[in-house]
Amino acid sequence: MTAHLMNRNRSRLGTRRPAPPALVLVGHGSRDPRALSTVRTLMERIRELRPGLPVRLGHIELNEPLLPDTLASLGTGDAVLVPLLLSRGHHVKRDIPEAAAASRARTRVAAPLGPHPLLVETLHTRLVEAGWRAPDAAGRRTSGVVLAAAGSRDPDAAVDTRRTAELLAERLGVPVVPAYASAAAPTVADAVRAFAERGRHHIAVASYFTAPGRFSTECAAAAPGPAASPLGAHPSMARLTLHRYDQAMATPTPTHHPLAATA
Repeated sequence: MTAHLMNRNRSRLGTRRPAPPALVLVGHGSRDPRALSTVRTLMERIRELRPGLPVRLGHIELNEPLLPDTLASLGTGDAVLVPLLLSRGHHVKRDIPEAAAASRARTRVAAPLGPHPLLVETLHTRLVEAGWRAPDAAGRRTSGVVLAAAGSRDPDAAVDTRRTAELLAERLGVPVVPAYASAAAPTVADAVRAFAERGRHHIAVASYFTAPGRFSTECAAAAPGPAASPLGAHPSMARLTLHRYDQAMATPTPTHHPLAATA
């Protein structure tokens, strides 16, 4: 009887599934303490959605833990790096893959979060929370939304942001134009003026930032009407992060290079 129980226990141990590769959230980092708090809340929501998945955090700069330190703590383990970034750019194309390649961990680098319909749903929710109401036919002729983003010199980043603006315009039924806090044009203030010159005076600003910080605060200050909060730890953000993780896991072999963003 004792031997039978021991054999059964060994059988159970032998069929136990190995732990899945860790999901490493890669945040940009910010001096604003609200940013780190937001990312930690997002981590908890991801853990709630997928119990048993190891979820870690690493920053590109400004906050600890830094990404190289997080990867070092994994040793030679497996990990999927999911950038908490909304478009392709220098961090996605260079900084994150280089950190992955310099580590001992076996890594895959997922696509950035955007563009994706789940981001559009989150943007819509944040606008409604800020006071946006769907306009009637007459109101659509005088309304517009500025999609405020961080900005990048990389043309692919602008392509991705414009695509999100197009998806949001389809969702809202009014024009949506991208604007940027740095490194690209137009600014939010310029986009607001351009709308006004076209007779669109009911203007809201959608905050295309993953977490609060200096850029999101400055962009909100330029809003003449409703100014939405950043995307934050909305449940759709947790679902999208896991979607990018699953996409990376579905590739045939690990890679240190970002995958093309797809829906």
